[in-house]
Amino acid sequence: MSDTCKRDKKPRNQASRPPFRQPGRGPYGKPAPAPERRDGRPAPLQPGERQTARRDARPAPVPERRYGRPALPQQRRKPEPILSQDARRAAFLVLHRVLQDGAYASLSLDEIFANMRLSQQDKRLTAVIVYKTIEDLIKLDYALDQFLKDAQALNIRIRNILRLSACQILLMDRIPDFAAVNEAVELTRACGFEDMTGLVNGVLRSLIRQKDALAWPAPEDPNYLSVTHSIPQWLLDIFLVSYPEDTALQIIAYRNPDHATVVRRNRILLRQEEFDALLRRKVWDISPGVLEGVYRVKGASDIGRDLDFQGGKFSIQSEGSMAAVLALAPAPGMTVLDCCAAPGGKTCLIAEMMQNTGRVYAWDIHEHRVNLIYAQAERLRLYNIRPAVRDAVIYQERFEGTMDAVLLDAPCSGTGVMDNKPDIKYRLTREGLDELVALQADLLDTVSRYLKPGGVLVYATCSLLSAENEAQIASFLGRHTDFAMDELPAGFPDVFRPRQRTHGLQLLPHRDGVDGFFIARMRKARHD
Repeated sequence: MSDTCKRDKKPRNQASRPPFRQPGRGPYGKPAPAPERRDGRPAPLQPGERQTARRDARPAPVPERRYGRPALPQQRRKPEPILSQDARRAAFLVLHRVLQDGAYASLSLDEIFANMRLSQQDKRLTAVIVYKTIEDLIKLDYALDQFLKDAQALNIRIRNILRLSACQILLMDRIPDFAAVNEAVELTRACGFEDMTGLVNGVLRSLIRQKDALAWPAPEDPNYLSVTHSIPQWLLDIFLVSYPEDTALQIIAYRNPDHATVVRRNRILLRQEEFDALLRRKVWDISPGVLEGVYRVKGASDIGRDLDFQGGKFSIQSEGSMAAVLALAPAPGMTVLDCCAAPGGKTCLIAEMMQNTGRVYAWDIHEHRVNLIYAQAERLRLYNIRPAVRDAVIYQERFEGTMDAVLLDAPCSGTGVMDNKPDIKYRLTREGLDELVALQADLLDTVSRYLKPGGVLVYATCSLLSAENEAQIASFLGRHTDFAMDELPAGFPDVFRPRQRTHGLQLLPHRDGVDGFFIARMRKARHD
C-alpha cells in the first residue's frame, strides 16, 4: 500500500496542514508509488501499515454438468464505470500530492503514469478528472462544506477523496453517481480508514440527493465570483483592479476548450512545405495555429515517442513563447543570451533563426534542467548553443557588454497559463508574488549589463499581472535611462501587433487564442 494511503499519526479531529505549505518538500513532490499487484492478491504491507478487513465474496457455485462439459458459472454483468479502479486510484494519488505536498499536477501525472499500468483511455480520463477537480476546487469545497460540520478538521486524505468524488457527481455527467460513491468508499477503506467509510458514503449520498438544490452564493454575495470561478479572492481582486471589469471577468472565467499540442518545424532540417507534407502523413487531428507555419495537434497519445520528433524534425512549443523569440529577432552571427532558458524551447528557436551560426548562451539555475537544454540541442542538431548552470541574478563580469541580444523569460506567477495549469491559482500567494516581482527586478538589473551599446533586451513572462509586466518595465526604464522601448521587428506576427502598449505587449488567452504572455522589447542606447 502506498504512503499516500497510510493513516496519519495525528487524530483526525486535528486540522490538517493547508495545501502548499508543508516545509521541506521539493517542488515536484514524492516519487510515484509502486503499482499495486494485479493478480488478485493483496499487495505486501509496508512497514508500520496495518491490514484492513477484507470482504471477499464467496465464489458462485458451478452449475450442473450438461452435454458432457461443465457449464460456465453464470455471472451478472455489471455496468462498466467510466473510470477503472486503477484510474480512480491514480487520480487520487495525483490530487493528494498536488494539494498536500505542493507538487505540480502535470509532473505528478507523468510520474504516476510511469509507475502504473493504465490504458491510454484511463490515462486521459485520469488527467481530465484531476485537472477538473483542481480547476473547480473552491466550488467543490463550497458544496461539500454544506454536508460537513468541520471540513478543515477532516483528515486531508478523506477530504481529497470527497473532492474527487464530488467532481464526478457535480461536474462530470457521464460518470454514474453510484460508481463515484462506491469507489470513494473502497478507496477510503484501502487507505486504512474503515471507520470513515460511513461518513464518506453519507456525505456523497446527501450530495447526490441535493445536488440540484445546493445553496450557491447569490450574485450580490462577496464570495460569488470566487466560488463560481474557483479563484482565490485576493487574486480575483488584483484582476478586477488591473483590467476593465468585463475583461477581468472573461480572464477568470476562461477555460481552454482546445488543449492541443502546438508544433513547429526545425528550421535547420526542414523547409515549410516539407513540414506540411510530414504532418499530412500523420493520423493526428491537425489544424493551423495562430502563427503562420505553426500547427495544433490532437489525437497524438505520446508525441514524444514519434520518430520524426525524436529525429529532430519538429519541436513542441507554445505560440506565446515563439512570439517572445520573434520579438528578439536573432540574426546569423549574433551573440545571444537566454537567461532562464530551460527546458530550451526558446533557446533552440533562437539557434535555428541564427542558422546554427554565432553563439547562444543558455543558462539555468538547476543542473537537471540544463541537461534538458543539452538534450534538445542534440535532438535538433543545433551546434551553436552553450548551456551552463548559472544563477542569472548573480553578475558575471566577463560577459559585461558582450551580447547583441538578451532574452529574459523571467520566473513569474504563471497566471497566463492558469487554464492549462489550474494548480497555479492555489500555489500563488501575495507574499510569493511580491518575492517574484523583486526577483524579476534584480534579474533585469543584472542581465541588462551584458548588452553591447545598441543591443536588444526582451523581457517576457507568462503572467497577466501588471506588477510583473507593464509596471515592472516602467520601473526598470526609470532606473536605467540608457534603455528605451523599441519598435517590434519586421518578423513579429502582425496578428499580435495591435496588443502593443506603452510598456509592452500583453496577450490574453480568451482574446488571442494563445497562452497569456507579456513581451517588452527594449534597446540600449548607442554611444555617440
